[in-house]
Amino acid sequence: MRTRALAITLTLATTSAGLAAPAHAAGGPAGRAVRFTDAGGVHVVNVRRVDDRQYALRVSTAALGRAVDVRVLLPTGYDRGPRARFPVLYLFHGTSGRASDWVDRGDAERTTAGRPLITVMPDGGFDGNGGGWYTDWADPRTRLGPSRWETFHVNQLIPWIDRNLRTVPGREGRAIAGLSQGGFGAMSYAARHPELFVSAASFSGAPDIAHDPIVSVGATGVVSYVAAAGDGVHPDAIFGSRLGNAINWRGHDPATLAPNLRGMRLALHTATGVPGPLDPPVPDPAAMGIEALTHASTVSFHRRLDALEIPSHYDDYVLGTHTFPYWARDLRRHIGPLMRTFAAPPRPPAKVSYLSADPAWTQWGWTVSLKPSKARRFSALTDASATGFALRAAGTATVTTPASYRPGTRVVIAVTRGRTRTAFRTAAGPSGRLTFTMPPARGTTTTLVTISRP
Repeated sequence: MRTRALAITLTLATTSAGLAAPAHAAGGPAGRAVRFTDAGGVHVVNVRRVDDRQYALRVSTAALGRAVDVRVLLPTGYDRGPRARFPVLYLFHGTSGRASDWVDRGDAERTTAGRPLITVMPDGGFDGNGGGWYTDWADPRTRLGPSRWETFHVNQLIPWIDRNLRTVPGREGRAIAGLSQGGFGAMSYAARHPELFVSAASFSGAPDIAHDPIVSVGATGVVSYVAAAGDGVHPDAIFGSRLGNAINWRGHDPATLAPNLRGMRLALHTATGVPGPLDPPVPDPAAMGIEALTHASTVSFHRRLDALEIPSHYDDYVLGTHTFPYWARDLRRHIGPLMRTFAAPPRPPAKVSYLSADPAWTQWGWTVSLKPSKARRFSALTDASATGFALRAAGTATVTTPASYRPGTRVVIAVTRGRTRTAFRTAAGPSGRLTFTMPPARGTTTTLVTISRP
């Protein structure tokens, strides 16, 4: 029913957009302006209405420690349908980019015109510096401040947009995409938060920074160079030392976390760096070299998806460099399939599997918290449902289930680890969730849990 309702909403919104008057000229933007307010840790510093569809916002948050820009494109006639809701595309820029890049250089306004779609384009760096690599920095004490980019984009910006705009506020109405460094960010966020997005796309991105040992060498050099030359901080500030904090690199690497992307609509666009039809007569050597690096990363990531039998739309157009004419074309090619995905989104998984290097995480309604939390290791939840799951982890794990039970329901938790089997009884809390702590595991061990009525 939710899929059908979304399709009906999109159809009505498309019809409404088609009947809307064209953007007017000298008199300024037409229609009632959107009022953006503070919410969820995001403070609105300034709002400028650029035209009938576009807003340029300046916002601040303690997660970043300073103000950044966000561009928003609304559907044509947004103010004329006060009950219509729209899916959202979060669209990221690349290294040394700005929130306005996709509008100023990537033709985003014309590409999304007439589409029942909200497009949100946030800063991924401070004032056009090298960029934050779409992660909470390993070192939050540099001169740039906390630099908790993932916290801002995922935990604050998305709820803030849902609070201020008429979105479809769920996975089926939310997609993510980006170019270059932003292509890494799109795939990393999608792999780390699969419950949030129905689609993810990378345009000349770097979706493998740690899985393939050869590709990872180039990725380490690029990230370290961006930190030092672009951001003016020490080379290990972003993900930490490759040797001393390898698990943090892998824990944010889309290729390592690729199993989490199963069931999502994925798109990869890339070229080799050999000049193509959209390049000037004298191509930029740097744009050629950078595209060659991102091509190697994208090819490696695609091979990883193929090995896991995870389908994707893979567009290796061979001839092309690391420049905006190709990314604008990528977006034009992506927008039609994306809107069809929104109209008929894939269903959430019947059983949940999730891989993470975080000591505590919540996904698909499941929460896993591991102690000791300082010694970071990967944990993997597999085939989780109301009747049980498998958890591969080290230390003591506390698990909270989704709200799958009637409040007060009594159950038997059977825990099997190797040849050892224990059982205990508990009951669902007022929210319909179970919370229980499993016996501690020495080293990384797989534990099987069954949940049944007594």
